[in-house]
Amino acid sequence: MFVGTSGDSSFRRLYADNFAAILSYALRRVGGLDDAADLVAEIFLIAWRRRAEMPPDEQARLWLFGVARLVLANHHRGEQRRHQLGERLRLELHEHLIEHDPTGDLVEVRAVRQVMAGLEPADREVLELTVWEQLAPREIAVALDLSPQVVRTRLSRARARMRALLESSPDVGPEPGHRVGIAPEEGKA
Repeated sequence: MFVGTSGDSSFRRLYADNFAAILSYALRRVGGLDDAADLVAEIFLIAWRRRAEMPPDEQARLWLFGVARLVLANHHRGEQRRHQLGERLRLELHEHLIEHDPTGDLVEVRAVRQVMAGLEPADREVLELTVWEQLAPREIAVALDLSPQVVRTRLSRARARMRALLESSPDVGPEPGHRVGIAPEEGKA
């Protein structure tokens, strides 16, 4: 049990007496003030939760350094996991870009986005959810809190407006005799 007249007042005293030392310990071992502050908060939270196990007097200070050491080790493992995940994601993205070189499509994509900017926001939203996010009308209805019939109506109207804008745009217009399609036909949802 934590030694003192009252657990709360003893803990306050422990905190006041050791905060600067624990903060300095953390600052010397992590990259920045924010990380150090998070570590110190976690160290004292653990100390508060485990105050019944805390040794008396000067031993409590040393116990805090032991807790700090373990918290710091967890922090470094977490940083290492985040770094490894970031590296893995960068590698996957690089491989994806090699397999699917998007540079050939950039001019067309830019032109289509310019045309889409001419649509009403509601029309643009249903088209983006349909084409880019590959959602079916019933799924869009849930996302937008609308009925599936309203979504299908908006989608039909948006496709017609987009088709008209594409056909009238000199940068993106279809080749002669080519029918403009906005997205693959979808089943009833």
